[in-house]
Amino acid sequence: MSHRNLTIEAFVKLGEFLRTFCEFIKSDSTSDAINNEWFLSFKDEIEMAQHYNGWFTVDNCMYAFEEWGNLLTKENIDNWLINYDINTNKEKIVALIMAGNIPLVGFHDLICVLITGNKALVKLSSNDQKLIPLLVRYLEDVAPYFKGRVIFTKEKLENYDAVIATGSNNTSRYFEYYFGKKPNIIRKNRNSVAVLTGEETNEDLTALGEDIFRYFGLGCRSVSKIFIPKDYNVDTFFKAIFSQNGIINHNKYANNYDYNKAVYLMSEFKILDNGFLILKEEESYGSPIASLFYEYYNDLEDLKYKLKQEEDKIQCIVSSGFIEREIEFGQTQKPTLKDYADAIDTVDFLLRTS
Repeated sequence: MSHRNLTIEAFVKLGEFLRTFCEFIKSDSTSDAINNEWFLSFKDEIEMAQHYNGWFTVDNCMYAFEEWGNLLTKENIDNWLINYDINTNKEKIVALIMAGNIPLVGFHDLICVLITGNKALVKLSSNDQKLIPLLVRYLEDVAPYFKGRVIFTKEKLENYDAVIATGSNNTSRYFEYYFGKKPNIIRKNRNSVAVLTGEETNEDLTALGEDIFRYFGLGCRSVSKIFIPKDYNVDTFFKAIFSQNGIINHNKYANNYDYNKAVYLMSEFKILDNGFLILKEEESYGSPIASLFYEYYNDLEDLKYKLKQEEDKIQCIVSSGFIEREIEFGQTQKPTLKDYADAIDTVDFLLRTS
């Protein structure tokens, strides 16, 4: 069997396992599955996750596993790869420097490297040291072909052919200095926005709450800013997202909420507040945790032009009938395999790099 087929088969098995595992956890089953070594390993890791990263709650880890389980089907993978000729790839070692802001955030890069027939040299974020190695161990178990194809290291990266590095605007300068001579994808800060017109249904706005609060707003696909018309009724928005109010019971989130509110009040900024989310009028995009920036607009065409000019700062635009490649309300944390970070085709990059 070709490496392509072996790899696809292994990822399909991983998808099947994740779907079964998530159903098992949801049902609180006491079936024979509880004696399955892998079920126990995944359950233990998820329960331990928030001890090494307080943002990695059981709910958020389960959400990430469930989304990957839904993505990793034979049909989805075949549809993703249909326009690529994987057989043209020349095997290489690809260094991956992963972020750790949300669970499994670097896993798509790893899949791209492996499915194109390359090896991965991985430097994990200190915030996500456990979950991706767990998935790799499972892949090695169901497909021994993978053994030795993923190497995790904490040392200085050496002996690699290409680099994919994800970080902040500050770390990107460091990455460009050290890795600029190799073929690379270097990612900087991006945020996601929503464009509201006042015509949204209550269901739309409730779904937007998922885009704002999932993963505590820490993802680049998390909505951190909304654009609203001058006469927008913010109370409509606050009422629609009220179902998310339980987030304030999370200690780290609550601490950020209290701190940012105190800073804004001491600085005499005008804010809107519903007890678990602070709205602040602001032109920039990256709002702090427990805050959401907003900006008024007068004309949708002008706004469209503005966002086009600043597209290097934006990951997703959530809206309804605003632009062609918009994301539906509630869908930002449900990317497909074809949704590449920063709209850079990772598979194409890997196939073109010799």
